Amino acid sequence: MSGHSKWSTIKRKKAAVDAKRGAVFTRVIKEITVAARLGGGDPDTNPRLRIAIVQARTANMPQSNIERAIKKGTGDLPGMRFESAVYEGYGPGGAAILMDVLTDNKKRTVADIRHLMTKYGGNLGESGSVAWQFENRGTLTVPLEGVSEDDLFETAVDYGAEELEEEDAQFVITVPADRVYELEEALKAREFPVETVEVGLEPTTTISVAGSDARRLLQLLDALDELDDIQKVYSNCDIAEEELAAYST
Repeated sequence: MSGHSKWSTIKRKKAAVDAKRGAVFTRVIKEITVAARLGGGDPDTNPRLRIAIVQARTANMPQSNIERAIKKGTGDLPGMRFESAVYEGYGPGGAAILMDVLTDNKKRTVADIRHLMTKYGGNLGESGSVAWQFENRGTLTVPLEGVSEDDLFETAVDYGAEELEEEDAQFVITVPADRVYELEEALKAREFPVETVEVGLEPTTTISVAGSDARRLLQLLDALDELDDIQKVYSNCDIAEEELAAYST
């Protein structure tokens, strides 16, 4: 891949924190419900549902919660109906921002997003304004401890992996979205301890953002990420490590 966003790294760190405080439950339940509604309740034939279930288990969600969310999606249980939407825009420094949304009230969600964009110096764009700068990729993580990088690399490459990086005591493997499940099964068959599996967007190119623009952009991305209706936030920003460190202190 030609671009790697520092926001991808930040999101993975935030996901671990979110899981600890339970905020991830709401998002995953929404995703399971919508995935089951759109593609059925069998994860073997519904890839989107399968990944949502993996994310739920990673967050230690009880099986009963998972099953209830699936039944709400398939209509076997009553539940709130969520709609999928994608919103796009630009943040400080010209960084592209794309938001994957599940909501029961689009007007409320758009108003919330527009408010945060205005507050932190961004602007909401038209459909398609930034989506062309991203492409679907699968990401798997494997803890460093006890894992041979050479063996992991050999297996990952055999199944189409494009990148393997060390990041915060884990290997992060990037693979085309249509091969992520195949690679997951191959790694598990070879007893590699796969921690997380995700399909999402990665930027094809990145834009460097620095100084006050970088700080405001990070504030905006954090604020958007905390909105209940937003499932995922993507950006093509590239921010220097020292600026990231200064922001987090």
